[in-house]
Amino acid sequence: MDEARRDRDTEGRARSARPRDGLGRPLPYGAPGVRRQPEGVERTPGGSLREAQRLLDAGLPFHAHEVLEDAWKGCAGAGRPEERELWRGLAQLAVGLTHAARGNAVGGARLLLRGADRITPYGTGPGPHGTGPGPHGIEVSALAAWARGLAERLDRDGGPVDPAAEAPRLRGR
Repeated sequence: MDEARRDRDTEGRARSARPRDGLGRPLPYGAPGVRRQPEGVERTPGGSLREAQRLLDAGLPFHAHEVLEDAWKGCAGAGRPEERELWRGLAQLAVGLTHAARGNAVGGARLLLRGADRITPYGTGPGPHGTGPGPHGIEVSALAAWARGLAERLDRDGGPVDPAAEAPRLRGR
């Protein structure tokens, strides 16, 4: 596509206006797609977790990733720079599930392991990696175990996986 026809946002940055499917893959212009998450939305940590969980439960991990990415990128401005790597790791878990659902077992496993390693230091409780909920009630140890288990299954069995059936719990019920 030539430069004059590229989709741009109001600041002139390249932004694809193509519709996307439930796993974030671009569809042809004019095709029905899943409504995309708006970028740069400021939410409370609890609001980010609720929205990301809603999307994960609906089998939309790519869209959950976008919500978690906003939380990651907004940490410093929200006065929580110490949580930046936690939110980055959560976003990696969601995009790892996205890749696994798309059938990219190798990429999905790598992202799941990277995300698990990134969130593990935020666990609390006894032991080297903690056993209880972390910041904002996030079940860090359970999430890390879920990610490592799914990565192991992807390495062994390949993909794709059903993203709704595999959706993790970000916080205890």
